[in-house]
Amino acid sequence: MPTLHLLFSHNLTDPQEKEAKEILKCDSIKPLPFELLQLWKQIPPEGEIDKNLLCKFKNYLHTESLEDDFVLVQGDFGVAFNIVNWCLQNNRIPVYATTNRIAKEIKNQDGSIKKINVFQHIQFRRYKL
Repeated sequence: MPTLHLLFSHNLTDPQEKEAKEILKCDSIKPLPFELLQLWKQIPPEGEIDKNLLCKFKNYLHTESLEDDFVLVQGDFGVAFNIVNWCLQNNRIPVYATTNRIAKEIKNQDGSIKKINVFQHIQFRRYKL
C-alpha cells in the first residue's frame, strides 16, 4: 500500500486522514522531518528560488518515498510547481487538498482589513499535466 508524504505546513484534519486511508488507500502518512518542515514553512519570498533548497526536498523524496506513493504538495507556488514536476517525472503521485472556504472580511478603524477563513476539506485532487 502507498504512503502519503506531506509537503504541507499544516497538520492533516480528521477528514483528510480518513480520505488518505479510505480513498487513496494509504497505509501510512509521513510528515516532513522537523528541519525540512521549518524550511517548507519559511520559503523566502525574496529573489529567485534557492536550488539548494529545492534539492533538499527532492533528495528527501528520492530517499523516503517509493514509486506510486502519494505526495501532498501545497505551499509556495514556485516551489510546489517544481516539486510537483519532480513527482510526475519520478512516478510519485502529487496531490493537493481542495476545500470549501467561507471568508469574512472585517474593516478595521485604521483602514486595514482583517480576513477570517474557515476551511472545510472536500477531497484530494491529483496534479496533472
